[in-house]
Amino acid sequence: MTITRIDQGPRMSQAVVHGDTVYLAGQVGKPGDSVTEQTRTVLASIESLLAQAGSSKQHLLSATIWLADMADFAEMNAVWDAWIADAPAPTRATGESKLATPDYKVEIIIVAAKA
Repeated sequence: MTITRIDQGPRMSQAVVHGDTVYLAGQVGKPGDSVTEQTRTVLASIESLLAQAGSSKQHLLSATIWLADMADFAEMNAVWDAWIADAPAPTRATGESKLATPDYKVEIIIVAAKA
């Protein structure tokens, strides 16, 4: 079976397609932006990577969301809820974690089926 890597760098690929499954690396927004802006940026990156992989948010299987501070849960959810409103909701887990730098407030990891 073929494995396709999208935006591969020396450390990681932004997306990997294996069979009919698309795995995205954790996507982050612009450091220093608000949770709302970072979430919007992350979701736009996810849509772009899914399109490159032959998928879309209509085919999401699971989402793992890491927040630097769970106090930002409602703010992130406001953006997520608007984004996912026109698509079938995937399974989802959200937790608090120290992210790669204190400037990151949200990171989202997606697994999707190919369209």
